[in-house]
Amino acid sequence: MISYRDAIDLLLAETARLDIENVSLDDARGRVLARAVTSPLSLPGFDNSVMDGFALRTPPEGLKAGDTFEVVAMHAAGDATASYPGAEACEIATGARIPDGFDSVVPVERCERIGMRVRLSSDEAQGQNIRRAGSDVAQGDEIFPSGRRIDAASIMLLAALGIARCDVTRQPRVAIINTGSELHDAGVLPDGGIHDSNGPYLAAALSHWGVSMIARSRVPDTGDAFHRAVAQAREAGADLIVTTGAVSAGRFDFVPEALVSLGARELFHKVAIRPGKLLLAARFDDGPLVIALPGNPIAVAVGYRFFVAPVLRAMAGMPREQPRQVPLVEAPALRMGLRHFQFGTWAEGAPRGCCRSRRRIASPRSPGQIFG
Repeated sequence: MISYRDAIDLLLAETARLDIENVSLDDARGRVLARAVTSPLSLPGFDNSVMDGFALRTPPEGLKAGDTFEVVAMHAAGDATASYPGAEACEIATGARIPDGFDSVVPVERCERIGMRVRLSSDEAQGQNIRRAGSDVAQGDEIFPSGRRIDAASIMLLAALGIARCDVTRQPRVAIINTGSELHDAGVLPDGGIHDSNGPYLAAALSHWGVSMIARSRVPDTGDAFHRAVAQAREAGADLIVTTGAVSAGRFDFVPEALVSLGARELFHKVAIRPGKLLLAARFDDGPLVIALPGNPIAVAVGYRFFVAPVLRAMAGMPREQPRQVPLVEAPALRMGLRHFQFGTWAEGAPRGCCRSRRRIASPRSPGQIFG
């Protein structure tokens, strides 16, 4: 039986980053950057007004309450560069480019318009209410590193910089194979049947990674059916096959022997963890990695979170996840020699950063996170 740390090291040693492809921003959400992105321009690209008001040239004596200035023009967002030599004031809209030579913006709420002049209602500071060119992003700055997952906020910044496409890692091609003659879809169950929860769970969990789900099958407890499902996944070009059930040593636990007979190289079988000890990993040297999870739904959740997810991170070129250690409010009774994974929640009323272990891990019905 292998330790969790050694098992992960073996899995990641067998996992390479996938190929790079170039996609549009419309197709980039949820993808992982394959190369760092540097800014092609400064943001903002020019000095602009933070609010509606009046752009002023500050006189030597400063901007004082009661001062009046002649307004020569209106400058709106989108207007090109303007120059008004000798002018004192210009009405300006939020986001509009600051005209040449003007150095301050006074908000409209602190001014009084009197015909073609404007009077200040209070003393004002020189240089206020101007967003300077490059104050958010300077041209040439690295805005995102390689390995970053692209979310909506990332797309907003990329679009603001005029970046229409980016290099990302190819989506992993994943196949799910659930074993078990007792498994059925939602609906009326036959005698002895149960609803399949592992298949829907894995499909939902894997969607977080933006995988290409090339096959999702459920097979009865026969080696032949499993053989066919694996062969179909390989023919479809799977990078990763995730199976559930049939990994023990009983009469219907055919997965270990079937994988070997198909030519897979076993990496490990049985890990010193709870739940999920019977987990198996194998590799087809000319094809996919296989992670075979026990059939218990909680073992499947643990296997996904602590084995499948790290592999998907590596395939995407993301850095290895680093553990975070926090104190437990209540220490559960644990069996020595095993790495235990528990459902937990952040402890209310305890010191900040403390976690409370749920007493039972037999059901995921309560909200929480799995930790180990």
